Amino acid sequence: MDTIDIVLYVAYVLVMIAAGAAIVLPLINALSNPKGLMRSLVGVGVFAVVFGGAYALAGNEVTAAYAKFNVTPEISQMVGAFLKTSYVFLVGAFVLAVITEFTKVFK
Repeated sequence: MDTIDIVLYVAYVLVMIAAGAAIVLPLINALSNPKGLMRSLVGVGVFAVVFGGAYALAGNEVTAAYAKFNVTPEISQMVGAFLKTSYVFLVGAFVLAVITEFTKVFK
């Protein structure tokens, strides 16, 4: 076995350990703090509602330029939904930042 192979296998194992810890540790923390878990679930619910609306509004057109890359109408609609969801949250973050700054000025 080559040295590069060994390093790659060690990196794979470390990535798997990190991924497992990234999943398990927040779950342990959430179960020990049910109030925080409810806030997280509200956030997931808001994301699901926004994504559902964006998915309903997204088109599923596939142009010839994208068809050569095996893009299906389902993939096109999913990409459109993710883009629209990103736009909604980007605009929302901007609006909330502006509102926060205005309320700081007038306090």
